[in-house]
Amino acid sequence: MPRPTLTRSPFDVTADVTADGTRVDRWTLDSGHGVRAEVLGYGAILHSLTVPDADGRPECVVLNLPTVADYADRSPFFGAVIGRYANRIAHGRFTLDGRTYQLPVNDRGHTLHGGPQGFHHRIWSAEPGPEGHGGAAVSVRLSLHSPAGDMGFPGALDVSVTYTLDHHGTLRLDYTARTDRPTPVNLTHHAYFNLAGAGHGDVLGHTLAVDSDAYLPVTADAIPCGASAPTAGTPFDFAEQRPIGARLNDDSLQLRDAGGYDHCWVLTRPTAPARMRRAARLAEPGSGRRMEVWTTEPGIQVYTGNGLDGTLSGAAGKPYERHGAVCLETQHLPDSPNRPEYPSTVLRPGDVFRSSTEFRFPHLPRAAGR
Repeated sequence: MPRPTLTRSPFDVTADVTADGTRVDRWTLDSGHGVRAEVLGYGAILHSLTVPDADGRPECVVLNLPTVADYADRSPFFGAVIGRYANRIAHGRFTLDGRTYQLPVNDRGHTLHGGPQGFHHRIWSAEPGPEGHGGAAVSVRLSLHSPAGDMGFPGALDVSVTYTLDHHGTLRLDYTARTDRPTPVNLTHHAYFNLAGAGHGDVLGHTLAVDSDAYLPVTADAIPCGASAPTAGTPFDFAEQRPIGARLNDDSLQLRDAGGYDHCWVLTRPTAPARMRRAARLAEPGSGRRMEVWTTEPGIQVYTGNGLDGTLSGAAGKPYERHGAVCLETQHLPDSPNRPEYPSTVLRPGDVFRSSTEFRFPHLPRAAGR
């Protein structure tokens, strides 16, 4: 039976270095059964995720860009690990332990995804991670040191994310973080998925289900209004799997302001703290590809690529049109540092931030010995 493998190579020896000349490597994790992931040292980016369709034909199902320069200058967070704080902090300001902190703003007067120089623009150090039992999985561990005051956040933060791919084709992300001073932490992964293949039209015909009966309504500039609202009877009701585009054009101020879905669903609570629970199911009828998202996080942001406009093209040269992908970002709730009623995102010295998310592909044949 083929075993998973891990290889390392330059992403592009001629072009893909940072402004200071640092070479960016590509780490390739191969399940041995058709699923392959490519991870970059820049932004800890998932550059490629190749998944066979129901007939075994492989296709990259995440949006990407050809060079590091493109990721640095043009990317709307394609495939990156986001931090220190995923989603938005209102007005870039919060108070912690009696002190107010001001962050740089980069989205309509608010701080989005850690600020203009968040973790998606950093070089992460990388090394092989542990293999699964009996060689049934391979992994790469990426680490980053964020100094005190980085993008205005208090305390130094040491972060790691480990990508693991097993022989069943499940891609798992495990995050950890430690700090020397209290600081808010909210990490997520910003893959743009199109299960028909990157650049193969829009995702409005994909079917989606979210394991939630409540979401966070937002203001016109995407800040939560306050308490969650029930999804039943609204365009946000994905309790049963249905096409993403089925109600996208409903007369809804929430959808009009965002240009589609860009909202956080509050997930059903797990039976035990930190236990993995299913968050969402995504399927593409034409290819037969199906994906499940499992996580330890309390929320999932669903974003339907509302800002894509055909000006970006991937490594295969296909342009990414409006609604050309959907992001399923497992995370804590937006603006939590200013919302004491939301689950806390404060990490304190001596504690360890831990979070896990899995992308599972149940349409794939079961690997031998599974």
